[in-house]
Amino acid sequence: MDTVSTIPPNIRAADAARAGAPAEQQTADGKAPGREPTPHTGSLFRRMMFIAAGWISILLLVGGVALDRTLAGLIEKNFDDQLEYMLTAMIGTAEIGPDGEVFFNRPLGDQRFLEPNSGLYWQITGDGHEDFPSRSLWDRSLKVDRDQGHKAHFYNSNQFAGEPLRVIERSIVLPGSTTRWWFTVAAARDGLDEQIAQIRSILLWSFVVLGLGLFVLATLQTWYGLVPLRRVRRAIQHMRTTGTNCVTDPLPAEVQPMVEELNALLAHNEKQAEEARTHAGNLAHALKTPLTVVTNAANAHAPDLAETVLREAKVMRRQVDHHLARARAVGRRAAGQARANVWDSANAVERAVSRLYEESRFDVAGNRAAIVAIERQDLDEILGNLLENAAKYGGGSVFLTVDTEPTAPLCTITVEDDGPGIPLAERTRMFDRGARLDTGKPGTGLGLAIVRDVVEIYGGAVSLDDSEDLGGMMVSLRLPRAAV
Repeated sequence: MDTVSTIPPNIRAADAARAGAPAEQQTADGKAPGREPTPHTGSLFRRMMFIAAGWISILLLVGGVALDRTLAGLIEKNFDDQLEYMLTAMIGTAEIGPDGEVFFNRPLGDQRFLEPNSGLYWQITGDGHEDFPSRSLWDRSLKVDRDQGHKAHFYNSNQFAGEPLRVIERSIVLPGSTTRWWFTVAAARDGLDEQIAQIRSILLWSFVVLGLGLFVLATLQTWYGLVPLRRVRRAIQHMRTTGTNCVTDPLPAEVQPMVEELNALLAHNEKQAEEARTHAGNLAHALKTPLTVVTNAANAHAPDLAETVLREAKVMRRQVDHHLARARAVGRRAAGQARANVWDSANAVERAVSRLYEESRFDVAGNRAAIVAIERQDLDEILGNLLENAAKYGGGSVFLTVDTEPTAPLCTITVEDDGPGIPLAERTRMFDRGARLDTGKPGTGLGLAIVRDVVEIYGGAVSLDDSEDLGGMMVSLRLPRAAV
């Protein structure tokens, strides 16, 4: 039982050209012509160090500025609170004398108010009255900012040369007076600025040391973190130099999953290479005999040379078709995650085959949502071979059932006919290349062999059984389901 391949000649020719063409021409030095070497972009370690240094610098800069603003603000607030306390004490002890002038009912407690140019000053100013200053002002006076409101306000002043001041000022009307008086307290900023400068110096050096420490730690962490990758590189180098096909050196647990994936990839490539060598050897062996027959007939000047060439050419064509089908299936399987809807493929193939066998009746039933992990083109070729065999060797009725057991791990597809069937002793042999029972009908004997090979490439299986419904042969095709 078999069928002639339904693949168009132009597609087969293109596949043959692809299969026979070298993957890439190389020059004597092992490099591909016309391909420039990839420019060196720097080691991973240097790039990680630059990134770490950049982030550490940014974070320390932002943190340093924020901390500087916070500490400087706290120091300045503490300084302002002291000035405000003195201003409140001034207002609390101020009274209006009989002559309308301001006086204190008790002296202020800070001795610096009595020392000339001590750096701490107060002054009371009222319209139409002489200024009432502290002895520390001596022959100087404070300028009053009369544009501000009645609430206490702070500002910096440079009215004394070489002595920047921090000033608090408030206007108030004292009991027994209609005059608005401005109470002013000023203190030299030298101590305040010195404290802020000292804090900033401590912050600067602390953050420099912290940044250097973090950079050193990041360097050490990165260096030791890349040690497993360097060990993997040495293991791969050892594997390449010794000719082994897997990484066997003991490696850290952090890179073990990557090593396992690498070994799986190497095993997969080795398997594909072995399959390619096997296909090439099988094809060479299959073509050797027909070529020998043709050569011998040509050397002997046989009178039936033309018939011999045609006959042996057909044999070689069948072998080429068979191995090309396997090569295409292997290539498509390795290309990615394959998915195909069985119902759509079955209906498409049924419509094509029914045009070739108009006298046969085809019925398709089963699960419309079954999805298998196989390329649609390969599934079409498999079902096409099975339906053509059933129509060619059956009695006129062909049943195709999709997913006979929807809950099973594998999707089972059955093709039944009402033909004479195949004896049990011959069923295993029918999957061999060129095996045929009915030689009176045209065919190549490769249909079931191609079906078996392609199905096994995708991890499935195929078997022959008796059809209970039609009495003929039933082909059971089991394919892995596609992941949801």
